Amino acid sequence: MTRIDAKFAELSAAGKKAFVSYVMAGDPDFDTSLEIVKGLPAAGVDIIELGLPFTDPMADGPTIQLAGQRALDGGMTLQRTLDLAAEFRKTDDTTPIVLMGYYNPIYSRGVDKFLVDAAASGIDGLIVVDLPPEEDDELCIPAQKAGLNFIRLATPTTDDERLPRVLQNTSGFVYYVSITGITGAAEAEAGDVGPEVARIKAATDLPVIVGFGINSPERAQTIASISDGAVVGSAIVSQIGAGKSVEEVLAFVKSLSDGAHRG
Repeated sequence: MTRIDAKFAELSAAGKKAFVSYVMAGDPDFDTSLEIVKGLPAAGVDIIELGLPFTDPMADGPTIQLAGQRALDGGMTLQRTLDLAAEFRKTDDTTPIVLMGYYNPIYSRGVDKFLVDAAASGIDGLIVVDLPPEEDDELCIPAQKAGLNFIRLATPTTDDERLPRVLQNTSGFVYYVSITGITGAAEAEAGDVGPEVARIKAATDLPVIVGFGINSPERAQTIASISDGAVVGSAIVSQIGAGKSVEEVLAFVKSLSDGAHRG
């Protein structure tokens, strides 16, 4: 059982929904980023998605693209991202960390070496947005053998024919992308999301967490009420990009987590 599996078992036993927060590793700089990440669990975050900075983040909107660029300009690399996770693990051995990014930096490092280093750094799961199920032998299967969950995205365009393939080797949870397009592009609507979550849940026993288009406590509550939890990324990253203090960022995160936990 991974930390992700354990967290969902704990939440289920308590009758609670999950709140997942995304932050870009190294944004606005390594030390500030680490301070924010360390503060997330106390702000009510159940699972941390840690963005891996990349030069060509095709699924990300301007907010997260800019965060990645700030991180890269500050010297963030795959190794520094793993270092940040390892620093977090020195004081927190229970909160799951999902590394979210693109395959190129992992491929460049070498899959075998990356998986050993990621596990040693305390990474629990991977979301690699540009590796489709047809490429499962590339990273997904090796990651699961190494004890890491491989979390797959389902979208509004994932039809009934495609869904079984998407779910085939997924573990940890299913990330349902509530809108068609890039991060931060629109708001998630419960009327659209609810039937899709139900359709996915009918095909898997995994928790279904909804992300993209959630930017307020009220929306987090609404989306969590029709799923197993909510993910917020761009709204948090925009606070960091606006130069808000660590305390202000974490207070905003707390408002979002409170909303999701009321779901």
